[in-house]
Formats: sequence, C-alpha cells, structure tokens
Amino acid sequence: MRFYKLFYIFLAVVLCSIITTSCGIYSFTDVSIDYTKYKTIKIGFIENRARYVNPQLSNKLTDKVQQKFASQTKLIRTNNDDAHLQLSGYITNYDPSQTVGISNQQTTTNRLVVTVHLILKDIIKNKTHEFDVTRNFDFSASSTLQEVEAKLIEESIVPSITDEIFNQLFSQIDE
Repeated sequence: MRFYKLFYIFLAVVLCSIITTSCGIYSFTDVSIDYTKYKTIKIGFIENRARYVNPQLSNKLTDKVQQKFASQTKLIRTNNDDAHLQLSGYITNYDPSQTVGISNQQTTTNRLVVTVHLILKDIIKNKTHEFDVTRNFDFSASSTLQEVEAKLIEESIVPSITDEIFNQLFSQIDE
C-alpha cells in the first residue's frame, strides 16, 4: 500500500512539473535579425500602470528584458533616442481575482492574469508596432496572492513574459 502512495505522489510531482514548464513559455534559440541594419536597442523602463501594483514587478521585468537582449543578441544597448530599435511599455493588468478550479463547490485554484503593453519603434523601417503580452499564472486557492507572489514573480511571471516579449519583438521586426 505504501508503494502505491509513493508512486502516486511521484506521478503527481512529474505531471505538475511538466504542466508548469510547458505553460506557454516560448523562446527562440537563434534570433533572426539583420545585424548590418540593426545595431542598437533602447529598452525603456516597463512601468506598472495596473490597478493592483506589485512594487517589485516593474524593476525585475525591466532588468530581465535587458539581460535577455544582452545575452541573446548582438544588439548594443543604449539610452540614446537614435537607437535602431526602441522598446517601451507598461503593465496594464495584474489581476489576481479569477477563480479557475472548483471542486466540491470549493475554490481550488486561483489565477493571476498579467498583461504588458509594448511599443516597438523601428527607426530603420520608420515603423511603430504595438502589441500586448498576456500570461495566466495559477496558484492554490488555499494560499493568498501575497503568500505566493514573490515566488510567482521570480519563477514564472518574469521569465515567461520576458521570453514572450523577446519572441514578439523579433516577429514584429520580420514583418
């Protein structure tokens, strides 16, 4: 009997890890960008304009986006207004109020919805692209958002939104 209990616990852990690692996190390993045209990028501070403001999210997200571009592209980061690419944006939604899992008339899972609105100015093509990145993050209803928020931001929110921003930006340049 003890073997079956351990087996089910192991199976649950494996399934949870598969689900959480495959929940919409995409990344390009080879960035397709013409470095003869695009040499510089300016990444502005991603301000938090959501109704509910987490004071750490803007700083962590901005830092992670800057690190991703520095480590995965040959673009030179600058603060000059003549950068070939200029990325700015703001958090428009940080809503922890959605219930997604109910069992025996009890809430089992809550959802935090995070949306970031981004503006990409392509100086080379004289184009401006605007797009939103929205991601859902589920957490146990037995925990409050304040109890899980720091871990969600560090392990889920910032990495997945950063990857999506990165991927969206390069799909906008290719258009």
